[in-house]
Amino acid sequence: MCTWLGVSESGFYDWVKRPASATAKRRRKLGRLIRAIFVRHHGRYGYRRVHAELRRAGQYCDPQTVRSIMAELGLEACQPRASRRQTTKASREQVTIPDLVGRDFTATAPGARMVGDITYVRTGQGWLYLALVIDCYSRAIIGWAMADHYRTELISDAIRMAARHIKLPTEAIFHSDRGSNYTSDEYGRVLAELGIHRSVGRTGICFDNALAESTNGAIKVELVNREFYPTRASAYTAVARYIETYYNHQRLHSGLGYQTPREVLDGYQNYRPTA
Repeated sequence: MCTWLGVSESGFYDWVKRPASATAKRRRKLGRLIRAIFVRHHGRYGYRRVHAELRRAGQYCDPQTVRSIMAELGLEACQPRASRRQTTKASREQVTIPDLVGRDFTATAPGARMVGDITYVRTGQGWLYLALVIDCYSRAIIGWAMADHYRTELISDAIRMAARHIKLPTEAIFHSDRGSNYTSDEYGRVLAELGIHRSVGRTGICFDNALAESTNGAIKVELVNREFYPTRASAYTAVARYIETYYNHQRLHSGLGYQTPREVLDGYQNYRPTA
């Protein structure tokens, strides 16, 4: 072998006995930490979020180092699969609801600007529909509801939960697509009752409600598309657990500077001016 490789036998034995370099030891240590983070988050984290977790733990390294170590270890985060999106069906009634958001999904306080959408979960008993309300300030899912239908009461239950969880400011806005439920008179009365201004994007333009679309996508990629639910009850339990124990409290969001929604909400409560 030494002859074929063109090296001396003494050189080979010196290489075998040589202790691992500081760089190799460092990479092995990082590899153990990276694998632990990857497993703890159930394979949902790519190298950027893994890198952010390492920094939070006081382990500083280059993101590309994390990327190469993950490749060596065969750690590949879950990826979205191709899907065909159903086009939003607008209400038959002529509505003149304005777009008060204009693709600006930022806010100065919790509850000041919210977005929402409906998605669906396949189960052995049929579809389970999920309505979400997302706070633009913290990216937290502050309201949600699930049912075997997508009638207006589904989204009404979700927005009422949001109003219970966060004290809404007087000029609060809820933004959605131009689906028939979101533009219905019934839902308009619910928002008026809660003192919320209604806003909608254009029909079939997903970018006008991009934050809600992104949140739905995360739930599908990180949870729903990776599991099979024999019953609606099992799907309900899994989605509720994901939202309340993982998404809002543990998942790092790149749009929040790799903080969790709970940390952002707590930070607002701790540092806002008091009267």
